[in-house]
Amino acid sequence: MKRTALSGHPCSIAHALDVAGEWWTPLILRDIAYGIRRFVELQADLGISANVLADRLETLIANGILETHIYQQRPKRSEYHLTEKGTDLIPALLALMRWGDRWTWGNAGGPVSVSHRDCGREVTVEIRCPHCECSTAPAELRAKLAEHVTHAPANGDPGYVSAQRLGAAESGVELARVRKSTA
Repeated sequence: MKRTALSGHPCSIAHALDVAGEWWTPLILRDIAYGIRRFVELQADLGISANVLADRLETLIANGILETHIYQQRPKRSEYHLTEKGTDLIPALLALMRWGDRWTWGNAGGPVSVSHRDCGREVTVEIRCPHCECSTAPAELRAKLAEHVTHAPANGDPGYVSAQRLGAAESGVELARVRKSTA
């Protein structure tokens, strides 16, 4: 069963989810990044039905996230590889993994470690300001409408409430306001 498309939302997150947010898609991308590239291997590793896997792979190819390489002519068989566009999703996958490590595994940490090839140290995903060249905490972030946005969605259209809020905040909306404990 297909879900409602998010392409009508004036939001980059919604557009990204429209392409890469289907159930199973992040795990398919994870496996391909791990080097699992053949249909039967992907299906076995994920425990996913053939029709769902085929649908997700077709969508990822159509959106330029994956490409195929034929490894056998008779019968014709292909391997799946990340494109540059697909490789750009790796930091998002790592961010999801780190969140899962922290909030779903407790003190034990997650089952996978990702390290830098050259020094062997575990990598992190961080928010950096290219101007200040420093790491930035979520509580320091502000969002506002981009300068090129000339009109907000009309009342009742997807995204109109957030666009009104972002447009009304001259200095931006705080993304991660930390609530002070009253106890």
